[in-house]
Amino acid sequence: MTTSSEAAAVSVNGLKKVFRAGKRRITALDGISLSAPAAHITGLIGPDGAGKTTLMRLIAGLLRPDAGRIQALGTDVAREPAHVQASIGYMPQHFGLYEDLTVAENLVLYADLQGVTAAARAARFDELLSMTALSPFTARLAGRLSGGMKQKLGLACTLVRAPRLLLLDEPTVGVDPVSRRELWSIVQRLVERDGMTVLLSTSYLDEAERCDRVLLLREGKLLGEGTPQELSEPMRGRVFTAPVGQRKARHVQATLRASPGVIDSEISGAEIRVVTASADAEPTLPELELTPVQPRLEDAFVASLQRPRTSTGPAEAPGKPAPTEAQPVIEVHELTRRFGDFTAVKGISFKVKQGEIFGLLGANGAGKSTTFRMLCGLLPPSAGQARVAGVDLRRARAQARARIGYMAQRFSLYGALTVHQNLRFFASAYGLFGKRQRERVRWALEHFGLEDQAERNSELLPLGYKQRLAMACALMHEPRILFLDEPTSGVDPLERRAFWSRIGALADAGVTVLVTTHFMAEAEYCDRLVIMAAGEILAAGDPAAIRAAGGASNMEDAFIGLVSRDGQAA
Repeated sequence: MTTSSEAAAVSVNGLKKVFRAGKRRITALDGISLSAPAAHITGLIGPDGAGKTTLMRLIAGLLRPDAGRIQALGTDVAREPAHVQASIGYMPQHFGLYEDLTVAENLVLYADLQGVTAAARAARFDELLSMTALSPFTARLAGRLSGGMKQKLGLACTLVRAPRLLLLDEPTVGVDPVSRRELWSIVQRLVERDGMTVLLSTSYLDEAERCDRVLLLREGKLLGEGTPQELSEPMRGRVFTAPVGQRKARHVQATLRASPGVIDSEISGAEIRVVTASADAEPTLPELELTPVQPRLEDAFVASLQRPRTSTGPAEAPGKPAPTEAQPVIEVHELTRRFGDFTAVKGISFKVKQGEIFGLLGANGAGKSTTFRMLCGLLPPSAGQARVAGVDLRRARAQARARIGYMAQRFSLYGALTVHQNLRFFASAYGLFGKRQRERVRWALEHFGLEDQAERNSELLPLGYKQRLAMACALMHEPRILFLDEPTSGVDPLERRAFWSRIGALADAGVTVLVTTHFMAEAEYCDRLVIMAAGEILAAGDPAAIRAAGGASNMEDAFIGLVSRDGQAA
C-alpha cells in the first residue's frame, strides 16, 4: 500500500461491481482495495476481463459501485462525481475524436465541453500541440491522421483543461513503436514536470516496467502490487535463455514450452526466453545450453496467471501438411495505390511462399494497411500487379476473396449474435451446411476454447475471446491463405502466446499467413517480413536480417532505427 510519504491520489476500499447480462451475473470487481500515489505513474495490468476498464470508469465517476468506497484527490467519487470529474482527465480505449473535424477544431470542441475560458485557450493549445508534435497538422481532418497521431490528439484533448489526475485506458493499443515511445515521453513529462498523477492500464508488459507501481488484477481481484522490480524478484533463478541455432525460432520455442518443468517460452531476438515452474526445475535439454538471466515483469505475469495448457495450446490446423517444395502463393510486383494526389503505396514488390508466416510491418501511415487491403481484394490497385492464390487481383478480386481467410483489426463480427450464431453464419457464408457446418462449428468451439461462451452475445465477450472468435470465423472454410490484421492488438500476453501457437501450427500445416503487427516481439515469429515507411519498403528478410539492418539486438530497436534513419534521410 501507499507509504505515508506518498499521499494517495486514489484510494479504493472494498470495491465491488456486478453487471447483469440477461440471467448472467458478471462480477467485474470483487471487493478490492488498492491505492495509487500522487505524482507517480501507477500501472494496471491483468488478463482480458480482469476488471481494469471497470475500475477506471468507477474512479472517473461514470459507474456507481455496488459496494465499497473510492476516493479520488480527497473526494468521495460516489457522493460528488461532478467535483471529481472537474479535476481529472479520462482517455478511454476508444477516445471520441470527431473525424470530420480538424485537429484544431477537435481541441476547440473539447475546450468548450470542459469549460476552458477563451483567454486560456491559445497558450494551452500551443503547449499541447508542441508537446504532441501536432503543430504542423492543425488543419488536417482527424480522420486523416495516422493511428499514433490520433492517440496523441486524443491525449491532447483530454489534457485541454490540465487535470491533477489522468486516467489512461490502453493508450498505446494499435500504435507503432515510435508513437508508443513518444506517448510515454509525454506521460513521463507530465508527471515529472507538472506533478500529475497517472493511472494507466496496458496489455504491454514492457510498458508496465516503466511505471512506478504496478497493480495486477485477475477476475476482479487484486493478485499483486508493488514496483516492477518487487513483482519480478520472486522469479529470480527461474528464467533462462537458450540459443535458437539453425532451427526455426518458433520450433525451438515450442519444444522448450512442451518440456517438463517449463511454464513459458518466448522468442527474444536470436534466443528463446524460458521460465520454469520453480527454481529447482531447470529443464534438462542436452542439445541446448541454458543461461540464467534477470527476471522481468512479464515473467512474473505469466507465472502468476498461467492457465492450463489445454486452453492456450494451438488449434488444430485445417488440411494436410504443406508439400515439400513451397511455391509462391502471394506475388506483388510494383504495386501502387493512389488516393487523388496522394500515393499511399509506391511500387512495392515481394513474394510469399506457401506455408510461410510473412510479416507486413511499418509505422502508422506507412502504407501497410493499404497494401493489406489490396491483397485481401478489398481495395483495387492503381498500378502494378498482385496475385493471390493464383488469381490476378486487378481482374478477379471476388474470386481471390473466396480462397482466403481474413481477420480484421477491429472486431467486425455481429455483436448481437451469440458466439455459436456467428460461427454458423460465417460457415454458411462460406458455403458450409448440414453435417460439414456442424463439424466445423464444433471444431471452432473446442480448439479456440469457446465452449463456455457459446451462448453469450459476442459484444459482451472480453477482447481476447472476441479475437479468438474472429480468427475461428476466418478459418471456417479451411482457407490455404490467412490474412491477419493486428490479430493480438490489445490482448494480454497469455492470449498473444495462444494466438501465435495457433498461427505457427497453421503455417506448419501449409497455410500461408500474412500478418500485420505493431508489437515488435511478435515479428520474431515471422519467417520473413518487410518494413514499410512512406509507402516504400525499407527492409526485407528474416528477423535476423532485419535486426542486422537496424543495427540492434531486438526487433523494436531495429524497427525504430530503420524508421528514424529513413526519416532523417528524407
